[in-house]
Amino acid sequence: MTTTVPPILEVQNLSVEYRRGRRRTLAVDDVSLQIAPRETLGLVGESGSGKSTIGKAVLGLVRPSSGVIRYDGRDILSLSKAQRRALTKELQVIYQDPHTSLDPTKPIGYSIAEPVQVHEPADKAVVRERVFAMLRRVGLSEDAARRFPAQFSGGQKQRIAIARALILSPRLVVCDEPVSALDLSIQAEVINLMAELQHEMGASYLFISHDLSIVHYLSDRIAVLKQGRIVEQGDAGRVYEDPQREYTQRLLAAAPVPDPELQALRNAAREKDGLDARTDAIASAIR
Repeated sequence: MTTTVPPILEVQNLSVEYRRGRRRTLAVDDVSLQIAPRETLGLVGESGSGKSTIGKAVLGLVRPSSGVIRYDGRDILSLSKAQRRALTKELQVIYQDPHTSLDPTKPIGYSIAEPVQVHEPADKAVVRERVFAMLRRVGLSEDAARRFPAQFSGGQKQRIAIARALILSPRLVVCDEPVSALDLSIQAEVINLMAELQHEMGASYLFISHDLSIVHYLSDRIAVLKQGRIVEQGDAGRVYEDPQREYTQRLLAAAPVPDPELQALRNAAREKDGLDARTDAIASAIR
């Protein structure tokens, strides 16, 4: 007898509408998706497709127009402010720009320790050791705890943001374009670090990106979003290797590949469709 594991995140018929004066924009239109425990769902689409809005809705940063969002079986849209704050212990986020989660006026040890002090207050020595252990795990020295964000490179700051997001061992992490602001040479290192930490800690990821090659590398399943609607969804290998929808095929054409001749064809397709050109650096580093 097969036992079905309940999803840790379930989104049903989600719609989000933005209003500016009399103008209304439907950013997310009737989206449904699920994420199982320890699973990564890659949410991929072009800029403006609504993928980050879905992440913000899950995090409680935007209010849906309609639909249901359940975390671990609970309707999180009906939670009180206090209940929602308590939920942040299990539901964390890694943003594209680490500046959003790091206080420039405080040493980074303070920023990493803050979630612990809020949700699991303990003796200062215990908290300090947890911070040191997390810094070591993301490839930084203990001395880094006394330094300020401005003293670190972009890749190092993203490692710090990852340490802050994962120090409480959350069950679900929304990863909103977490490597797109980094240099190409650093992106693969951060991606591999995130994969290792997920394997060790058992978290689920909602991984949001415009790059299908990165999404394919990290994800168990992929959902492709176009103009606020999911146009294709399925096993990551199947969606990447045999996309059924023309839009997904265009996104695949934007993903770098090692074969120069095939890459040239894909570059031509990108120019025709107006998609961003990319290099082979990430693909060669993470494959």
